[in-house]
Amino acid sequence: MNTLMTKIRKLSLKQMIFYCILFLGVLISIIFVNHNHSFYERPIATVIETNVIDTTEVIDQYNNEDVLYTQEITAELKNGDNKGKHIHLMNEYSLSGAYDYEYQVGHELFVSIDQMKDENNKLTGDIRDLKRDKYIVIITWIFIIVLLAVGKKQGLFASISLALNLIILSYALDINVKTGFNLLLICIFAVIIFTVLSLLLVNGFNEKTYAAIISTLLGTFSALLITWFVMIVTNEKGLHYEEMQFLTRPYKLVFMAGLFIGSLGAVMDVAITMSASIFELYEKNNYISINKLKSSAFDIGKDIMGTMTNILFFAYISGAMPMLLLYMKNYSDFRFTLSMNLSLELARALAGGIGIVLTIPIGLYVSIFFIHRKKAKR
Repeated sequence: MNTLMTKIRKLSLKQMIFYCILFLGVLISIIFVNHNHSFYERPIATVIETNVIDTTEVIDQYNNEDVLYTQEITAELKNGDNKGKHIHLMNEYSLSGAYDYEYQVGHELFVSIDQMKDENNKLTGDIRDLKRDKYIVIITWIFIIVLLAVGKKQGLFASISLALNLIILSYALDINVKTGFNLLLICIFAVIIFTVLSLLLVNGFNEKTYAAIISTLLGTFSALLITWFVMIVTNEKGLHYEEMQFLTRPYKLVFMAGLFIGSLGAVMDVAITMSASIFELYEKNNYISINKLKSSAFDIGKDIMGTMTNILFFAYISGAMPMLLLYMKNYSDFRFTLSMNLSLELARALAGGIGIVLTIPIGLYVSIFFIHRKKAKR
């Protein structure tokens, strides 16, 4: 306790104000998402009672066993003309929980209300979705607090950068939905803004940041062009767009836009690592030769190349895990399973990997160019 009080006394006025603002932000946001029902147009109901009225054991032709439950739910409406009234809902879910969910007391649900009441004159309806904003806010604040605890000032700017990037991405997608403007062109402009904004906010206005920005853009655009060329030459053989069949936009364009945005993060990480490392080597020894600088930088690049490529691979593959398990559980052919579920993910990972590998020499020579300029000024 005494140690805590000592640390508090050592805080400056600015730090005290910042921590107070942070605490108020957490408190207000959590209170808001727990009482924001009136801001939604869709009816929201809080589960106050559940009862399982039927249980059925099932087994399919492949001997996969499961249990189906029918759940009767009583919930209280929290907004709209029927606010405060009870609504009776039915929910069917399975033990496996592949496409369904068991609702518990306290869960908040988006519902639709039937026009006609049941034979007992009770409100009835259907469940549309689970209201998740309170969980998202809590997880977001945990992420921000950890980021601030580890990164301090840079963590704060990283949080601001992330928030601005989310807003820009949302706005960019909204333009495409409303106007039908070319999605890939929108993403190209968005990538440039993401790169410049993120790196300048986190690393400041300096030559190291400028080198990272140029390297990121060159590496990302090079990967996009190479991927586009390979797709044209191979006529996109082996790529399965079945997971995008519900879209009303050209599959190829959407895939390329997603690939472009997806590879940006890894390429940006490599670019800033290369430029920061090279500039750090130079700052430690202004008389280091360019050849030694190149040799050290390439060694650093080799060390990060494998890990960053693996990160991309695992990040994309993890999203396909549920469908892979579903296909294999139903005894689908292994090659068919992989081609149907991993063709796009592997293509994204390979494109991102190309961007990472290209960014290493690009980042090296761009950083050396700026170091030459610094030497000329001395």
